[in-house]
Amino acid sequence: MNLFPSPHSTGNKLARIVWKTAWLLLCRWTPRPFHAWRASVLSCFGAKLGRRTHIYPDARIWAPWNLECGDDACVGERAEVYNVARVTLGARAILSQESLICTATHDFRDPAFPLTSAPVRLGAKVWIAARSTVLPGLTLGEGCVIGAGSIVTKDMPAWAVCAGNPARVLRRNYHIS
Repeated sequence: MNLFPSPHSTGNKLARIVWKTAWLLLCRWTPRPFHAWRASVLSCFGAKLGRRTHIYPDARIWAPWNLECGDDACVGERAEVYNVARVTLGARAILSQESLICTATHDFRDPAFPLTSAPVRLGAKVWIAARSTVLPGLTLGEGCVIGAGSIVTKDMPAWAVCAGNPARVLRRNYHIS
């Protein structure tokens, strides 16, 4: 349950200030191997994390209360999770360095330019390679690989290698050992 339904609410803004301050003071400076410590701090702010989740010290998470990670999931160096809406990473899902998961945008067709958001779900064993972006409302199937620098604008199937701008399926039904 989302405690702060609107990202514009005073409660949400205050919670994000407290969160960013806590991350800066308690986690940002920690050595890379201190994943368990960072996971415990994230959990205190409402993140639902599986066992052995690896969150790197320079990862940026907008709202930990909107983050759910399965066992062995990883948010890599300088990766950003802009989770105005829920972001779910399946077991062993990886966000590589400088990748971006974005759950919000603005409705440019409306003169008021309102914020819109939609959840993002990454299945188990998904790999988002370096500097890739996943846009709001998307689901990436189990084992999907997104090539470096790709922009994902639509759902991607399970066990597919995808790349490009916009990302497209390059290979289907590959298998890993």
